[in-house]
Amino acid sequence: MWDGNEVWLLASGGAIVLAFPTLYAISFSGFYLPLMMVLWLLMGRALGIEMRHCITDRLWNQFWDVIFAISSFLLALFLGVALGNVVRGVSLSADGKFFAPLWTDFRVGELTGILDWYTILVGLAAVAALTYHAALWLQWRSGPRVQQRVSQAIPLLFVLLLILWIGTIAASISVQPILTENFRARPWGAVFPIGSFLAIFASLSLHRRQRAGAAFKTSALSLYVMICGAAAGLYPYVLPARNPQWGLTIARVASSPESMTLALLWWIPGMVLVGIYTYFVYGKILPTRLSLPHEEH
Repeated sequence: MWDGNEVWLLASGGAIVLAFPTLYAISFSGFYLPLMMVLWLLMGRALGIEMRHCITDRLWNQFWDVIFAISSFLLALFLGVALGNVVRGVSLSADGKFFAPLWTDFRVGELTGILDWYTILVGLAAVAALTYHAALWLQWRSGPRVQQRVSQAIPLLFVLLLILWIGTIAASISVQPILTENFRARPWGAVFPIGSFLAIFASLSLHRRQRAGAAFKTSALSLYVMICGAAAGLYPYVLPARNPQWGLTIARVASSPESMTLALLWWIPGMVLVGIYTYFVYGKILPTRLSLPHEEH
């Protein structure tokens, strides 16, 4: 399963190069340090999965379990921080270049770093959202002992997610005025944050009614709608700048019409293959219920 995810991750990066080469060049050079950290975290997750079963030893297994857990936590945190950087905006110059240090003074300003109070808040919200989502998956696909433990944690994770989510929305409006301007100009965009909240509450309701599969899918819908809400709030910017006049718009970074058409022709069948692959793995290969050997965890 993880090997397939790596392939689709690389394919998505290739599609960005084809459709938005300017965005790829500017963002990957400016975010070079955090991208390298994300790469190492992806390697840590893969190693945790692959190396754990090489030796039958309790200490060896626990070591790679810790590596996998730390890598997964930090990866979710950094993905949220990356989203926070895009929403907040980066210190782009007039020539469309920037380099972001890992941190400066943790305040949001003209020359802020990757980490500040806002991006850390978004990162923690991402960790809470993905942890809640993963807990619903375990409730759906794991054995009885794990289900019992997870079922007790899901309501607490829901409350934590709700608090961080509300705080993130309020903070986003505070640090990025483009969001307010766009939602005033296009009120229909409010359907995304509202829909996301409704989906989260629906997932908890479905969980309480013992409909684990539907709860997990509704949680996935809430994450998708959340990302759509961020995109709708920032449009036409794909990488805002702290100085709004220097932000990168979709028209500015898009490739030629011919390249965009080619990218679309590759992207559509690619997404179809992703759907088929995911359905085949989850529906035909993985068992309906996953259990750990001897129920060690």
